[in-house]
Amino acid sequence: MTTRVLGRDAEVSACPDGHGVFLSRADLGALVEAETDWHQHAGQHTAPLPRITPEMLASPTPATTARPARAWVETLFE
Repeated sequence: MTTRVLGRDAEVSACPDGHGVFLSRADLGALVEAETDWHQHAGQHTAPLPRITPEMLASPTPATTARPARAWVETLFE
């Protein structure tokens, strides 16, 4: 695992083989707060992260073409 600090002192550990990203609940909360702040200052062309609900079964399929970041947290894992 490789560990790095992101955002407001959030510590994120990532598998070097691409098997996942791991973080504590407190670190996730710090990243969500940073994301919310980013949207408040980014202008009208962005939307905040949606609330996670039980109806959400799977994450959306990633786009295959390069596109600008829709959210601050996307810029952390490029």
